[in-house]
Formats: sequence, C-alpha cells, structure tokens
Amino acid sequence: MRIPRIYHPEQLIAHSEVALSEDAANHVGRVLRMQPGQHVQLFDGSNQVFDASITHVDKKSVHVQLADAELADNESPLNLHLGQVISRGEKMEFTIQKSIELGVNTITPLFSERCGVKLDGERLTKKLQQWQKIAIAACEQCGRNRVPEIREAMSLEQWCAEPDNSLKLNLHPRASHSINTLPLPVERVRLLIGPEGGLSADEIAMTTGYGFTDILLGPRVLRTETTALTAITALQVRFGDLG
Repeated sequence: MRIPRIYHPEQLIAHSEVALSEDAANHVGRVLRMQPGQHVQLFDGSNQVFDASITHVDKKSVHVQLADAELADNESPLNLHLGQVISRGEKMEFTIQKSIELGVNTITPLFSERCGVKLDGERLTKKLQQWQKIAIAACEQCGRNRVPEIREAMSLEQWCAEPDNSLKLNLHPRASHSINTLPLPVERVRLLIGPEGGLSADEIAMTTGYGFTDILLGPRVLRTETTALTAITALQVRFGDLG
C-alpha cells in the first residue's frame, strides 16, 4: 500500500511524537484503519517531509513518532496566483483541486457581475474552510509540501486593483496574443478566469485599465473550469516545470 501523506497544521520537529489533527486522525484511524507500527509521511508546509511510524490509535486520536526531516521541494519556478470567479456546485471544488495539482500557489475566489453564486456570512466562511481542506487534500495526493492559500473572497475590481508586479493575464476569446507568444522569462503570473457567462464589457475594460493583458487559448469556447486548467497547464509548459 502507498504510504499515506498527511498534512500537519503545526511546525514539526524531527524525532518528536505528535498527535495528528482531528481530520487526519479520522482518516488514518477510521477510514484507512491503520495500526501501531505502520508508516505515514507528514509535512507541515515548510517544504520538509517527515517519515513517521504510528505509535498509538484509539477512537479519537492517532499519535506518530517522527524520524528525520528531509527537504522535498516540488514547487514550480513559476508563481501562479489564480483569480477565479466562483462557479456553481462542484465546479469550483474541481478547479481548486486540479489547479493545485498543476502548481498554483494562491487562489482568490472572486465575485463578478455575472457570477451565478450568492455566498455571504457564515455560508461563505464554511465554503472557504471547505476549499482550504480541498487544497490540503490535493497537496497530500500530488506530493506538494507547501499548501497554497485560499484567500478571502473579494470583488473582481478589488482583486484587479491590488498592487502586484506579476504578469497579469485575462482570457478573452477575441484576444490577439496567445500564451506561446508571451515574452520570456516570466516568474510571476496573476491569472484571471471569469464566470460561466464571461466578463461584461465594462469588466473587460476595467481589467485593461489595471494592466491585464488579454490572451487567447484557442478557437473553441471552453467552460470556466476547463479554461482555468488549460491556461494553467499552458503557462506551466511555457514558464514553469511541465514539459
């Protein structure tokens, strides 16, 4: 069986014994039914991994003994910040999961004129917590040892107006530039993905005013979740570590 990778929300110290978080303990003890003596691998977001052996399991907790720390940097040289207008149902979860597998560093959920999702207050807080858990699970699965941040949701204009020296890109079906024509080198990208109905004309003009470059992916119209993953993949091939 593949050794499970477990995220730990606090700093880990080699050769210490730690209690797994509640979610991790439930997964290891109740879902995987692992027992003392079996092995897991822990990471804490510091780009280090720790081999560990389980020392104690009961209904509510799992304790592990850590071995040495090992640096394991699987991050892309391209820093990608995804601004994703919130999509309906499981589409947003899918986008978060897969974009993190592809190397995105930061995700900001956005509200735009044609955003079909209404979230505020407690419902929005719960969604953000859920999306962060999806980000952690994606890192556990794909081997990343830094967990990307799911930021607080904000309006499209707030996000576009944030000071940032990254290359700013907005997907547009009538753009004259493609990702392959962007000049090298590029180390930081702020990528905007609009809603299922697209950005309004006023919003497109606003992004241009904030220094965003319109780019084209191809001749076909893609769904919002397909657009995000296609663009991220193309950027990683051009500037990152996919090839």
